[in-house]
Amino acid sequence: MSAQPLLATERASLILQLVPYLIGKGEVSVAEAAEEFEVSPEQLRAMVEKLTVIGLPGEGGFWQMANDLFDIDWDLLDEQDRIVITNAVGLERAPRLTAREAAALLAGLQLAAALPGVGDSDVVQGLLAKLARGASSTPADVIVAPEAVDDVRVTVAEALARGVAVSFAYRAPDAAPTTRTVDPVKVHIAGGQWYLQGWCHLREAMRTFHLDRVSELVLTGIPITHGGERVPELFEPSDSDVVAELRFRAAVAPLLGDYLDRAAVSGDGDHRIARLRVADARSLKRLAARHAGDVEILSPEPARRAAAAWAEAGLALYRAGTAS
Repeated sequence: MSAQPLLATERASLILQLVPYLIGKGEVSVAEAAEEFEVSPEQLRAMVEKLTVIGLPGEGGFWQMANDLFDIDWDLLDEQDRIVITNAVGLERAPRLTAREAAALLAGLQLAAALPGVGDSDVVQGLLAKLARGASSTPADVIVAPEAVDDVRVTVAEALARGVAVSFAYRAPDAAPTTRTVDPVKVHIAGGQWYLQGWCHLREAMRTFHLDRVSELVLTGIPITHGGERVPELFEPSDSDVVAELRFRAAVAPLLGDYLDRAAVSGDGDHRIARLRVADARSLKRLAARHAGDVEILSPEPARRAAAAWAEAGLALYRAGTAS
């Protein structure tokens, strides 16, 4: 191994990596560690020896106690050329994630893994494993995507890898199902709902498809030709949008998120009126149901009827369940 002099910044960087490496190894030869860090055995030995003057500062900024410094097994180093850290200053007191904190981070990584081309990344999978091991207790099981959504994600990822379009049945609210052939771009989540975006061969434009309405998704042999087209923002207005009006309690405004970000809000007091453009006003039934009593759909009338019908269907299922 070449013994080129190391810059001070290089030595500092190597030492920062050396400590966790040596702790993880437990015991390692100078030659093996030197090969791992691509330095000469002499340079590696010098860095290890310098560890013994590094540690936690005492009062006034000076190290005063032996246990404030890193230490090594000097006899083992001198006689057998092997390294063992006998005092790892402060590292054993490193804070660990609580189970809930780890579960929250795992959920975020699972969302990232749901994106085609990201989920199979060694980085994401490695982080998922490390977070599960690094928590102070076992994290709660976190399931972000239902199986049907995950099947779509896997199929879309395969379509992108092969460079082919996908085909599926799509049923919009109160409409007959249509067969769509789409050059897929991405699968993502917003407001707790999953969407597929891509170039629709039927509409000859980029479209967003609610995954709850997608079924019978299959790969085709049709090459992707419009995958590079501009993908609109999820709630970006279009010429086909309709204007809806919502009446809501001011106290729940923080819970309405993206809906109010793109709405014109008026009124004062306990209630407000929001006017917003949506691709399908009937989709607002989920919002009204989630905030029952606090959010009312004022217009258009088809959206009011859809929300009422959805609530009645849910109530009927509840009554049927309690009666059985």
